[in-house]
Amino acid sequence: MVEFVKDGATGMEKVLLREPGGATAQIHLYGGHVTSWRNERGEELLFLSSKAIFKPPKAIRGDTKPFTFTFALHTYLSVSDISEVRIEGLETLDFLDNLQEKERFTEQGDAITFDSEVDRIYLGTPTKIAIIDHDKKRTFVLKKEGLPDAVVWNPWEKKAKAMADFGDDEYKHMLCVEAAAVEKAITLKPGEEWKARQEISAVPSSYFSGQLDPC
Repeated sequence: MVEFVKDGATGMEKVLLREPGGATAQIHLYGGHVTSWRNERGEELLFLSSKAIFKPPKAIRGDTKPFTFTFALHTYLSVSDISEVRIEGLETLDFLDNLQEKERFTEQGDAITFDSEVDRIYLGTPTKIAIIDHDKKRTFVLKKEGLPDAVVWNPWEKKAKAMADFGDDEYKHMLCVEAAAVEKAITLKPGEEWKARQEISAVPSSYFSGQLDPC
């Protein structure tokens, strides 16, 4: 079922999707921003800061010149405890570390875990990435097409406290894993189009890296 409603807090129009099994999603019409995704048990799967600011800027005008851009889908996942989360599928890959002026490194661990601020761009990533939440016994599987890179971000304590639109302790319960095209910018000439796709599913935590095949 699809409903068009106004957000009570912001007054902005949004689409409310209801699946027969009980799952729901909310999508703000401005920017196509998915602000909520709840499973059939009513558990929120996406993270939205309690201090989020909704102030839409003006629309960008079109042009007749080639347009070059990078792209990332800012996916903020809700997790039980960031220290109990790991990412599989990015091991052995090169990444650019935004905390060290985008210096290039190679991932050395068997999986990515978190004990401090992380802001990295992983390059040439696979079409599937698993985000495993041990406490929730849940794994997010991110599948993507046309987006070769992946951004991994968590602000940790110090940066969280410095952000006006982010709660001081909210870093403990979120993780940003973004399907992206960053290393090689995309250029479109007038009349050309570019397509990319991302699909996120939540599955039991028995899902493991050996299932990250390219299909």
